[in-house]
Amino acid sequence: PLIIAIDPGHGGQDPGAIGQGGKREKDVTLAIGRELARQINATPGLKAYMTRDSDVFIPLPRRAQLARQAKADMFVSIHADAAENRSARGSSVYVLSLKGATSQRARWLADKENASDLIGGVRLQQTDNTLASVLLDLTQSGHMKASEDAAAHVLEGLRDVGNNHKPHVEKANFAVLRTSDMPAMLVETNFISNPDEERRLTDPSHQRALARAVLGGINNYFTRQPPPGSLYAARAEAQQASPPQGGGFGGSR
Repeated sequence: PLIIAIDPGHGGQDPGAIGQGGKREKDVTLAIGRELARQINATPGLKAYMTRDSDVFIPLPRRAQLARQAKADMFVSIHADAAENRSARGSSVYVLSLKGATSQRARWLADKENASDLIGGVRLQQTDNTLASVLLDLTQSGHMKASEDAAAHVLEGLRDVGNNHKPHVEKANFAVLRTSDMPAMLVETNFISNPDEERRLTDPSHQRALARAVLGGINNYFTRQPPPGSLYAARAEAQQASPPQGGGFGGSR
């Protein structure tokens, strides 16, 4: 099975954003992460791996490291957005950029999320090793396009749950995505700073819908680009071997 690493943002001494009603981002992301894991494990050909399954603090570089150790095929970090404007709403999906952010908002968000390690008492390591950075850039550039493709499918899925805050996948230098050597994305599910969305984020039926949307995007991505040796690849081969009947395998969406 393809392993999907689910990374519920924040945790432990780092609560993340806190809504007007007192709901904490770290609790919301864990609930959505658990629901996404449940749905992934119920999907043939996929298996979930959680970077955290309890209220613990994990440094940002460690999250990606755990995903690599689990031999994950994709990395999905789950968050809840926040803004001073209480009416801001909707979902966004971000991928890594090594060359600046696509917007001021994306840059601000990356800075905010990258500060999580400071809250947790971990000093972000600044590496001045040029060779190491060049090698990292080279390995990651190959995964950039894959990350964008996968993120676009997830954003499309989230559009069915509610309005998207941004119509396109955004990019910024997120520390949690920087060390991932696999397609990786950061999903801002809804705005916890919006009282209406804060309520929805704690509603199990909405959490199920969000998880379903993310899973739908993951499923679409791997169906279109099946990794060799996976069930998705076997399905694609079987589909090619037999003439299409009534829309082919699993419909033709």
